[in-house]
Formats: sequence, C-alpha cells, structure tokens
Amino acid sequence: MGVIAMDKKQITLYYSSENSIGKQLNAYVESSGKDHLTIDISKTNVTGTQWAELAEGLGKDVSDLVNTDLPDFKETYGENYVDLDNDGWLKILDKNPRFLKNAIVIKGDKYIELTSASDYKQYMDPDSAGIEKPYK
Repeated sequence: MGVIAMDKKQITLYYSSENSIGKQLNAYVESSGKDHLTIDISKTNVTGTQWAELAEGLGKDVSDLVNTDLPDFKETYGENYVDLDNDGWLKILDKNPRFLKNAIVIKGDKYIELTSASDYKQYMDPDSAGIEKPYK
C-alpha cells in the first residue's frame, strides 16, 4: 500500500510549511520525542495515489482536502463553486500545496485530520491527559 503502511508506533505528518497550522504541527511532532516522519508537501511531491489513500483513510474525497475558502484560492480559481474531478483536485494539491486545508497525521492505521495544534495534543498524547497512573 505504498509509503503509508508503516510502523504502528510511528507518527507520519503530511503538512504544508506554507501555512501556520502546518508549521506549528511540524514543530510539535519534531519535538514530541516519538518516532516520526514529517512530509512537507511544499517540498516533497506527494503522488496522486498517496493523496487518494490519505483521503480514503480520512473517509473523505480528495476535494475535501483542499481549502477553497482561502482568498488565494478564490483569486486563482474564481469565487464560485469549483467543480473538478479527482484528477483536477489532485493537480491543485500538486501545483499549490499551500491549498491543503489541514495537516494529516497517520498513527498506526488511524488517519486524523488536524485543524490546530490543540488537536495534535488531544489525539497524540491521550496517555498524558489526566489518566491515573497505576503506580504510586
């Protein structure tokens, strides 16, 4: 299944360094001390197949991964609803990685779309969220 089948403990982050959420999340993952792989889609080409796998893992369409609300996006593609097939959306992500809506984290077989740094804390550090430790 391509690059995505990985070590269960490893965290893989797909993000764009061209947006602030991506930069923040990358910093969290880098400093987490956890085994990780970060993929900055602004610098690393992600294939159409990988995007399709990411969308499928999230239970979404490829079009859902694109932030169509950005002023930049509207300037480039017009104010109105953009009706493209999967290939069209894949080309947008390929040519304009900054239009990636949210960062995507894969942990084991879980795909999680992160919209903020606090999402990362919620999903990635559940063991440190007030659970009683069994030892005294």
